[in-house]
Amino acid sequence: MSIRVLVVDDSALIRSLLSEIIQQTPGLELVGAAQDAFVAKDMVVKLKPDVITLDIEMPKVDGLTFLDRLMKARPTPVVMISTLTEKGADATLRSLEIGAIDFIPKPKVNVVKGIEQYQREIVEKIRLAASAKPQKRDLSNTPQKAIPIAYKGTEIIVGIGASTGGTEAIKQVLLGLSPAFPATVVTQHMPPNFTKSFADRLNALCAVSVKEAVDDERLLPGNVYIAPGDKHLEVVRSGADYRIKLNNGPLVSGHKPSVDVMFESLAKVVGNNCVASILTGMGKDGAKGMLSLKNVNAMTLAQDKDSCVVYGMPKAAVDMGGINEVVKLDMMSATLTAAIEKKGAGTRL
Repeated sequence: MSIRVLVVDDSALIRSLLSEIIQQTPGLELVGAAQDAFVAKDMVVKLKPDVITLDIEMPKVDGLTFLDRLMKARPTPVVMISTLTEKGADATLRSLEIGAIDFIPKPKVNVVKGIEQYQREIVEKIRLAASAKPQKRDLSNTPQKAIPIAYKGTEIIVGIGASTGGTEAIKQVLLGLSPAFPATVVTQHMPPNFTKSFADRLNALCAVSVKEAVDDERLLPGNVYIAPGDKHLEVVRSGADYRIKLNNGPLVSGHKPSVDVMFESLAKVVGNNCVASILTGMGKDGAKGMLSLKNVNAMTLAQDKDSCVVYGMPKAAVDMGGINEVVKLDMMSATLTAAIEKKGAGTRL
């Protein structure tokens, strides 16, 4: 059965390109193409698409307003079409908060080179969206009380990896962390520009300090370090300190930054003083790294299927045997905190 797709974009050129890609792909069916939100609204009601591709920047009613109304009236998997700018990153992150499944950069239609890669990416994300679960979001950003932690020290390091659906999952986890929480490194599959905006948004909401990671900086408690969108993040040892090493190497497990690269470095230098969590995401990145962590007696957690937007990465880690405990997303902060207290039981506040 074909996936029915509606394209919504004010650019005739982009509508034509996306429509052609969808029409040429077996298993996808183009049910309509709308130039603005007013036309799209009627098409959604009439055509009942399985997936919508939605431009963020449209005249009259912008994509975020349309998405918000859609998620309240008829929750539908949406892939946002975004510009790779700071402004575009902020709007895209907002769309993921509202309920979009994923996003893809707006193509440079005057550049033929790379169009095949773009076609593969948009098709993959449409298929993924069709199998994902649109979730109603709490958009109030009501301050969440951080969970107190009976631990103080620099020897424990926390690692978190995620992909599709991960921006909101990571936000929920970090909102529950105490300012005294151990240093935490995060790899979320994202393009450059987006990771700094992501870190800045989290920093404004969380009790912990959140920033985009910088090469060679020392890991300190109460801080969360987000891997830049075009670099692998590794943790290395420098004397008594743990430091960040940013690596511009090739893709690993299909990604840069790669969760596997980060987890493997934690297994190597932090060992059983690491607590790690793998959250919602497509694919298998992080599964091998989780197994390496478990093999050195680190505590390894995976988000459960029901709370995942896409149960890909956690499932791969579970299937590979690298997980100690499967946890609901709303319990992940508390479970991480308890695991850290257990590991650091000899060093109490």
